Amino acid sequence: MNLDGKVAIVTGAGRGIGFSIGCRLRAEGASVVFNDIEPSESAVRFVEAGGEKGKSIIHRADISQVAQIEQLIESTMERFGRIDILVNNAGVDPSAPFSKVSEEMWSQVIFTNLKGTFFCAQKAADKMCAAGRGRIVNISSVHSLATMPGFSVYSASKGAINALTRELALELAPHGITVNAIAPGAIEVQKFRDNPLYDREALAEEIPSARVGQPEDISGLVAFLCSDDGAWLTGQVIVVDGGTLTRLFLYAGRPIPSGRS
Repeated sequence: MNLDGKVAIVTGAGRGIGFSIGCRLRAEGASVVFNDIEPSESAVRFVEAGGEKGKSIIHRADISQVAQIEQLIESTMERFGRIDILVNNAGVDPSAPFSKVSEEMWSQVIFTNLKGTFFCAQKAADKMCAAGRGRIVNISSVHSLATMPGFSVYSASKGAINALTRELALELAPHGITVNAIAPGAIEVQKFRDNPLYDREALAEEIPSARVGQPEDISGLVAFLCSDDGAWLTGQVIVVDGGTLTRLFLYAGRPIPSGRS
């Protein structure tokens, strides 16, 4: 999955899945723009440390604001002269019962997750079209396909990203640009570990593959989709969840009635 000479932008790359993606793309040889509104200290240290393969910079931008997206794109072009890869990872996931969702929460989630993904793709694709090649990977979620109470806005935003992925794949295919989405399941990031109620072993028991996902489970697939090996894959939503969505929970916690299968 050689990405030597490629230039990638990864949004929400200051921590968690986005940081892992940025690290993997840089390890494969790409120059990477780690975008985040507030990157973690570890991300800043990693970027400042440099490396033999690829180059990387930090760019602080709020991708819910189109003007800041445009600045991110233009800054990348000025620094590297091209954009080959865009990974739309930035997102927020506050939860609340449907009846309690405020306009403020709605705007925060939709503007960051959906609006940010849309306009990052639009502005980056403009540069990719001129070059006749590009890769866009949108980070969706299993919540776009099967969810739980309290995630109405988040699920709506991720479901829309799935639909947007298919539409962009169709429109951008003539320009040599592939567009795919990855829908992660439970991925152990810092917010999991910061939750005093988090129990890794208990969660793993609910996942068919018997372990909680790690950011590296996502970043490897991103690298594949951005490589020449992924050139004929476009318009797909790929679920990476350890088999979580294979289970039917109609009778969760109860035995299946006699005569039913």
